[in-house]
Amino acid sequence: MTNEPQTPTPIPTDQLRFTMPPQHTSLPDKRRYRKERLAAALRLFGRFGYEEGVAGHITVRDPEFTDCYWVNPFGMPFGHITVSDLLLVNESGQVVEGRSHVNQAAFVVHSSVHQARPDVVAVAHSRSVHGRALAALGEPLEPITQEVCAFFEDHAVYGGTTGVVVDEDEGRAIAAALGGYKALILRNRGLLTVGDSVDAAAWWFITMERAAQVQLTAKASGKPVPIDYADAMRTREQLGNDLVAWINYQPLYLQITRDEPDLLS
Repeated sequence: MTNEPQTPTPIPTDQLRFTMPPQHTSLPDKRRYRKERLAAALRLFGRFGYEEGVAGHITVRDPEFTDCYWVNPFGMPFGHITVSDLLLVNESGQVVEGRSHVNQAAFVVHSSVHQARPDVVAVAHSRSVHGRALAALGEPLEPITQEVCAFFEDHAVYGGTTGVVVDEDEGRAIAAALGGYKALILRNRGLLTVGDSVDAAAWWFITMERAAQVQLTAKASGKPVPIDYADAMRTREQLGNDLVAWINYQPLYLQITRDEPDLLS
């Protein structure tokens, strides 16, 4: 009599874990969640080298006071930021919660985008190296890899002023150039991304920076072969929504919160 091995029984798919964005039952819980995600995203941006002196911001809309936004304090290194360090700032750039200053020049852009796009929960704009290099060329991203197709016909290049934005009219012009897109290349300055969560906006920034690096590298090496229009559009439909961005971002969130749990304090 032989003892033949039994074929393992598959576990029903409805019993497998799959992380999805949480649903909150109270505004304080939702606010705390958004602040934790903001602090984590800033730590990641610091880890990836996306800051240059005091430049760079990520903002997230408050769930109750929707014309106010949580933001990182002026002059604090991204790698040091905790939840308790975050500031709540109104549309005019005035601090309504916290005891630090905010970078007024940079906040003009974020405030303008938030006001123009009620659907946007978070905005990310910082000083990544490859994003600035692509911005210096004034070129859009091209559909040369699967990942970059998430931005296919869903980003623009803004070629206005290349100086520090301190004027509200300039902020509104940047918001108008963004339109309904998920991302904007600010010529000679860098990248700006938006999303319906901090996770989505941060993921779009991170993957856009990598896409810029790939494009610059590929063009320096030869002539990239583009993905055809129909395939690029199809890929964008599969990869280009904020839920997919949120899902893609989760390994990074888990990594930074486990490596640096103090950020949640």
